[in-house]
Amino acid sequence: MPNAQDIEAKFWKALKADRTLMIGLAGVDDGLGQPMTAQVEEVGGGHVIWMFTAKDTDLAETAGPRHRATAHFADKGHNLFAAIEGELVADNDPAAVERLWNPFVAAWFEGGKTDPKLQLLRFEPEGAQIWLNENSLFAGMKMLLGKDPKKEFRDKTADVRLS
Repeated sequence: MPNAQDIEAKFWKALKADRTLMIGLAGVDDGLGQPMTAQVEEVGGGHVIWMFTAKDTDLAETAGPRHRATAHFADKGHNLFAAIEGELVADNDPAAVERLWNPFVAAWFEGGKTDPKLQLLRFEPEGAQIWLNENSLFAGMKMLLGKDPKKEFRDKTADVRLS
């Protein structure tokens, strides 16, 4: 039976593996988000999520130097879902750009790491709701046997404080 700490660890592992989340700005886009490629780093016992974009995108222009944001994540197998709250910060720290740069990012910026359009965004997650998906076939079998699948599902969710 997983606890909140186990569920959080599964979330970070899944995000590091799948790397795509939907991020939207709080109070701006009515909860709509856009897909972004995430790079996760562990920092001082917590985590930071980095995303490269261009300065002239709606997201970067509207967010400005700092903005509340919400990210949504589903792993590729739909075994885990998460809604994450936090702060989105424009951060073009050259050391971070250097550390996170890769061929996939390079393909979008002709000027390389110093391209004037390059914008590195730092998402500082504060809290999340995370759900583990109970196998629906397995849940259906339990119902046929007269068991309540909701009992086990209660242990598959967690509200966690992220730092």
